[in-house]
Amino acid sequence: MKTTSQIVIAAAAAAVFAANAAIAQQTAPRGPGANMHDHGSAGHEAMMRQGMGRGPVGMLTTQDANSAADMGIAMNLVHENTKIKRTVTRLPDGIKTVTESDDPKIAQDIKAHVASMSGRLDSGKEFNIFSTTLPVIFDNAKNIKSSVEFTAKGAVVTRTSPDSKVAAALQAHADEVTELVKEGPAAFHRGIDSRMAMGPGGPRGRRAGTSDPAAQGRQQQHAH
Repeated sequence: MKTTSQIVIAAAAAAVFAANAAIAQQTAPRGPGANMHDHGSAGHEAMMRQGMGRGPVGMLTTQDANSAADMGIAMNLVHENTKIKRTVTRLPDGIKTVTESDDPKIAQDIKAHVASMSGRLDSGKEFNIFSTTLPVIFDNAKNIKSSVEFTAKGAVVTRTSPDSKVAAALQAHADEVTELVKEGPAAFHRGIDSRMAMGPGGPRGRRAGTSDPAAQGRQQQHAH
C-alpha cells in the first residue's frame, strides 16, 4: 500500500510529466530521419527500409499512447546531455542514482522522464529500443524495491532487488544511462547500431549475458 508521502510525490510527478508530455507530443520525432542529425549511415537507412517506422519512436520494442511523448522527452535529454550531472552509487543489491541539471527546463525533463519510467515499471509497459538490461528489469519488476525523490534540480532514484541477476541488471542499466549522459547522441547512435546487430529478436532475443558479440561488447564497455 502506498504511503501518503508516496501519493503526494506521485501526484507531483504526474503534474510535471503532463506538462512536459504536452510539449514533447508536439516536438516528438515524426520522420524516418527525425533526431538522427547527420548520422544517416547506410545501416540506419537499411533499418528504416526494414519497416522500423518513424525514427526512434518506431524502433521501440513496444508502443502505446505515451510512447511519442516519452521519446520526445528522452531525446531532449540525449541532445542536452552536457547540461546534465549524474552520479551512480553501486549498492550490494542495486543502485542509487542522482540525476540533476542547473537548467530549469532540463531539470523538469529529468523529473518527467523519471516519473514516466517509474510508472512504466509499475504497469509493465516497457520503453526500450536497444537495452539488453531493461527486459530483465521489466520481467522482474515485482522483485524490485524502488524509491524516488524529486529535488529542485532533478531526481534521486534508488532501486534494489534481492535477486542477484536483477541487481546486476539494475547496475548495468545505470551504466547504460550514464553512457548516454556522458556522450549524448554519439552513444545513442552506437546503441542503434547494436540494435541492428541483434537481428529481428531485438533486445529480448539478445539479453545481457548471452553469446551475442554486441552484448559482450557493451558489457566490456561497462566493466569497471
